[in-house]
Amino acid sequence: MELEARIARLEAIESIKALKHRYLRACDAKRPEDFRNCFVKKGAIIDYGPRIGKFEDADGIADVFRRLALQRVDDKVIILDMHHALHADIEVLGEGEASGRWTLRFRQVNLAERTEQVSAIEYADRYVIEDGEWRIRSCEVTVLWTLMQPLAEGFEITESFS
Repeated sequence: MELEARIARLEAIESIKALKHRYLRACDAKRPEDFRNCFVKKGAIIDYGPRIGKFEDADGIADVFRRLALQRVDDKVIILDMHHALHADIEVLGEGEASGRWTLRFRQVNLAERTEQVSAIEYADRYVIEDGEWRIRSCEVTVLWTLMQPLAEGFEITESFS
């Protein structure tokens, strides 16, 4: 492989990693517009499993995101998420197309249900270039395991969402 092609491949991989990181930060920071903008404009296939559902366009999952992640009680966010993706395995398939697998360590505090959830999750993604930027074309989530436990008595949460 020529040097120019190798550099282009490495730049594509780094851009895809940055895209996934924007997606994860948007989830944790409760930014639905940033979340939606990580996907192609039309026709994204998203399968977040039986708990959240399957969607044939990113607008559907963005609506679910708004409804669930932005819930408030007494002006406080009640669903607190933490997404840590690692073990990126990205393959550039051709001009403007790539696939990726990620391991996600997910933690969620649900103040309404007074529970904490910790999950090990695998992502299988497809990426394409749209309008000069990498976007998620499809995303399939497989939950490997989940630990659900009640929050301890007297727990305290501080948050800075505006």
